[in-house]
Amino acid sequence: MILTEIGAAGQRKLLRSRVFIVGAGGLGCPVGLYLAAAGVGNLGIIDNDVVELSNLQRQIAHSTRTLGKPKTASIKSVLNALNPDVCVQALEDRLSSENIMGHIKDYDVVVDCSDNFLTRFLVNDACVLARKPLVSGGILRFEGQVTTILPGEGHCYRCLFEDIPPPEKTPSCREMGVIGAIPGVIGSLQAMEAIKIILGTGAVLKNAVLVYDALKAAFRKVAVPRNPECRACADYR
Repeated sequence: MILTEIGAAGQRKLLRSRVFIVGAGGLGCPVGLYLAAAGVGNLGIIDNDVVELSNLQRQIAHSTRTLGKPKTASIKSVLNALNPDVCVQALEDRLSSENIMGHIKDYDVVVDCSDNFLTRFLVNDACVLARKPLVSGGILRFEGQVTTILPGEGHCYRCLFEDIPPPEKTPSCREMGVIGAIPGVIGSLQAMEAIKIILGTGAVLKNAVLVYDALKAAFRKVAVPRNPECRACADYR
């Protein structure tokens, strides 16, 4: 509260805010931890997977004690222990076109921590339609990227990638690997973007993608103009 950009009024904003996190894996763990620690009052987290031993080098909210348990239940217990004043709604479910609008409708910001393009496009299209701010992150090997989508104000995910790429061109972390600290970096950036949106302070990554290359120890910001013919947001008013 001693930060002039936040203060007591900003802390109350965080307490009243509602953030929906898609995925309780490598990105979802640091996002959930930092938002709970910041005092975000309501967190929704959706994931339909269970904790596996191979997850633990990057999914820092889980442990050997929760192997085989649903990731949502595992992360909820950690977040409740970190900040008991945060209300955590854990949803052991898979997002689909049938349920996504119902899941996100009561939240102020959506943070996409999923690990596949199908879900990213689904979340993007739903957030554009529902006019929900979206913070999207992606990781692979020694790299990661994050972007913030404010429907009607800038680009959306389909302005960046017009359509879902074929599976053979989009290897996953399970297939290609990822160093554990990468989701920590990108997830922290996602949490910070969500906090800035809630507080209405600072500049967010609108019309831009921030790319991190760990091997080069370098960040690069890439401009992403809004596509006037975008299938998702072209008709947005």
